[in-house]
Amino acid sequence: MNRLLISAAHKSSGKTTVTLGLCAALRARGTVVQPFKKGPDYIDPMWLTLAAGRSCHNLDFYLQGHDEILRGFARHAHGAGISLIEGNKGLYDGLDLDGSNSNAALARLLHAPVILVIDARGMTRGIAPLILGYQAFDPAIRIAGVILNQLGGSRHERKLRAVIEHYTDVPVLGAVHHDERLAIVERHLGLMPSNEASRANAKIDAIAGLIAGQVDLDRVLAIAAAAGELAGTGAAKEDALTPKDALTPFPLPKGEGAKEALTPSPLPRGEGGLVKIGIARDAAFAFYYPDDLEALRAHGAELVAFDTLRDAHLPPVDGLFIGGGFPEVHIEALAANAGLRGEIRTAIEAGMPVYAECGGLMYLSRSLRWGERHGEMVGAIPADTVMHDRPQGRGYVRLRETGAGPWPGNAPDEIRAHEFHYSSLENLDPGLSYAYEVLRGSGIDGRRDGIVYKNVLACYAHLRDLERHPWTARFVDFVRRCRSRGHPQRAAL
Repeated sequence: MNRLLISAAHKSSGKTTVTLGLCAALRARGTVVQPFKKGPDYIDPMWLTLAAGRSCHNLDFYLQGHDEILRGFARHAHGAGISLIEGNKGLYDGLDLDGSNSNAALARLLHAPVILVIDARGMTRGIAPLILGYQAFDPAIRIAGVILNQLGGSRHERKLRAVIEHYTDVPVLGAVHHDERLAIVERHLGLMPSNEASRANAKIDAIAGLIAGQVDLDRVLAIAAAAGELAGTGAAKEDALTPKDALTPFPLPKGEGAKEALTPSPLPRGEGGLVKIGIARDAAFAFYYPDDLEALRAHGAELVAFDTLRDAHLPPVDGLFIGGGFPEVHIEALAANAGLRGEIRTAIEAGMPVYAECGGLMYLSRSLRWGERHGEMVGAIPADTVMHDRPQGRGYVRLRETGAGPWPGNAPDEIRAHEFHYSSLENLDPGLSYAYEVLRGSGIDGRRDGIVYKNVLACYAHLRDLERHPWTARFVDFVRRCRSRGHPQRAAL
């Protein structure tokens, strides 16, 4: 189980670009690469998935217990030649004073050596105390090498290499010079999603070439191979996915330069018969955790992709899942597809079960406004969505069910999730019901989240299917119950 964690001294040091390049460069050499991302994130994993050809999976201390992280890591890493874990923020940064949810804590849990990406702009001799301090702060963390980033040229590189060699015992694995070809367009949620970026694969190939030419890939592989066995994960290997199964459950949206991922073989179906759940999968809605999609299928859902921008009609399905994304970027196209919006509204009014997260909530509202741009949306939720310049909800959240939610089954006393949205809802119907009380976070209005309308649950919070809250089983069961009560499947036209 060859593995390593790629972190940095601070955020915006270039670790995502370096990890992306390593994934693609090693894959090009024939190595099976399994990417992971620490913390709640959709955008970086989309790029890493495209670069590696295997779905990137998230590892999150706030949402998962240690055993769950270990089992999930072993399950998805099985069969890979190397697992690359991209950290978030700096190596020792985290929510808690003791660093229990930091990148360093994840490296310790997974017994993973660390490669530190250092943005070395303006640095010479000062890089030595930085590296020495990171080594001394927690001797249990093995900083196996550094990759210098944003170098000003060959002279700058020579100086840094000489300083590091003289004062430290940490090898320099690579020196990446400043190059505009390494840049990926950014947006308010971070990196632009790979399903939107023009010529995404050409960009990845360019980054891979630059990284391969400036980083010692053989030494990177050797460091990962020296990580050794990971204790306590043997049972997880029994349920491990094959490399093909680990690929994203849906083809990535097709476009210029896009690569299409393979569809995995079906996972075991749940009891009570197969149900068809339509899932919005396009440039406007692309934020889904692959583990959640696998879990939906495992509980008996056949996931049927549809495109909110181009499809004139809904496919024949028993329910809908509309995830997060950037509907505000596609206001005009979403508004122009009035036929599909009307069919979704009609299906909701007829009782179709729908789960919508963040961008999906925005799409189900009456309208969406961003500055001078405005468009009519589905109109099932009696509220209007407005975009702002600053985040309206950001970070981890804690929720408690109110009892008004539509899904049957038991929930934990506290549901942990995350949110990140620049939009808010205005002109809310005062008679709306809410599935969640917000204990931490912003939600809809600072106190509540999870609007319930007929058989719709729409919230700003992003859920993850976890051992403590397997929401996918509850949703699939609800869809199945609605169908058994006579809710007509949306028929093909």
